[in-house]
Amino acid sequence: MKPTICATLCVAILVIFSINGVAQSETRDDVLKQIETKRAELSALEKKFLAPSEEDRATYADFLKPPGTGLIRLLPREVYDKDTTLTIRGGGAYYSFTRKTHAYGYGSDISLEQSFLRVAFAGADYGMLVKLGDVPLEGVNAELPTVRFLSAYTAVTDEPQARLEQRRFGSGTKIDGIFYSERERAQINTTYLVRSINYSESDVLVAFRVLRKDSDGSLIIAWRMLREFPVTDLARAN
Repeated sequence: MKPTICATLCVAILVIFSINGVAQSETRDDVLKQIETKRAELSALEKKFLAPSEEDRATYADFLKPPGTGLIRLLPREVYDKDTTLTIRGGGAYYSFTRKTHAYGYGSDISLEQSFLRVAFAGADYGMLVKLGDVPLEGVNAELPTVRFLSAYTAVTDEPQARLEQRRFGSGTKIDGIFYSERERAQINTTYLVRSINYSESDVLVAFRVLRKDSDGSLIIAWRMLREFPVTDLARAN
């Protein structure tokens, strides 16, 4: 084959491929579908990253059989909420026991930051944390004075009083010799009680236990729902 004929054929083939390429170019809808697929893949990876290990689940399989129990991982906020790797709001440092989500802003009940556990995060919402010590979760019942107090406590319904309760438990207060606060230092093999009042969202009393601390500072926590209260609406101050 003569060089000129070969060159002509090569040019023709390139033109055909170019035309096919233009005809098969991605539309904006195609790109949008790819974005949605990638987001779904990322969401699945984040859930896997947030989940306790299979060993944890196997170890506490019997505990997790009854309803109203769970096993979660809390990530340290100072590490992951400042990182752009995770897309979940709050960086996996928050958890809602009613909605069973780590995403901040959906009735979050506890968080982990600077090695402290905390309750109450937005608006007039407030709550109380109590450290029970090395007590099995199965041993936390209505006979304990702390459980009786937190179970009998009635959430206030007007904003000025809610702000007062925020300050009272924010700085910590002793009631019948027991210290109630909105935050406690996270300690391994330690059981806590939390009463979390999220106006118009949820109101729960939960016992939870810090089981272990992972290499990145995250905590593996087992929890048991003790009581769900009727949701309280807040009367706003004028």
